[in-house]
Amino acid sequence: MSGAPIHDDRPLGLTVHSLPEPSGALQTEVVRTRAGRWRMLAVMLVCAAPVIASYFTYYVVRPDGRRNFGELITPQRPLPALAAMDLQGAPVNLQTLKGQWLFVSVAGAACDALCKQNLYLQRQLREGLGKEKDRLDWVWLITDEAPVPAELAPALKDATVLRVPAAGLAEWLQAEPGRQLPDQLYLVDPLGNWMMRFPPNLTAEGALKVKRDLDRLMRAAQFWDRAGRD
Repeated sequence: MSGAPIHDDRPLGLTVHSLPEPSGALQTEVVRTRAGRWRMLAVMLVCAAPVIASYFTYYVVRPDGRRNFGELITPQRPLPALAAMDLQGAPVNLQTLKGQWLFVSVAGAACDALCKQNLYLQRQLREGLGKEKDRLDWVWLITDEAPVPAELAPALKDATVLRVPAAGLAEWLQAEPGRQLPDQLYLVDPLGNWMMRFPPNLTAEGALKVKRDLDRLMRAAQFWDRAGRD
């Protein structure tokens, strides 16, 4: 009959598409992750290269006969998170000083003759750096609660003056054997590492040698260190 349904018993043709192998996709992702890590490492090395090069130049590649006047501190000692106060009594974390070279003296607030001499040398040596002086902060760390003489205020207008607990400070900075902290001047790099101390009782000749050390350090770090804190 023309209206009867037609029954087709032939099997249906099915096309089977292959599925992606999970192991292959996972392997591709691993390769991409490794490549990303290598790229990140390469970027970090490029960023760190100027710092590494400047320190290598200063500490390792030295012309014959060249000697540092200041004593290099090995290993370097990182700036601690000491709770300090400015002269107005506001709290300051010592680590906020990072980002600049720090030329440091230590003394009680009464500031005896040696203290005044060190402050004078800090100011004069910083000024002697010329256009590079803004890369160096001169810092007076006071170890007691006594008032600072009013007559010192004009001379300290460009200085960073902080009161720091003496016990905590002594765990970071140290004078050479047989000396006290106020006897010497100390240098901290922009990464916050105490890395040099200078001999006590500096004469005019000694001050010139300190300036040479400062000049060399400024030149060695000029490719990565800039004036001001980030």
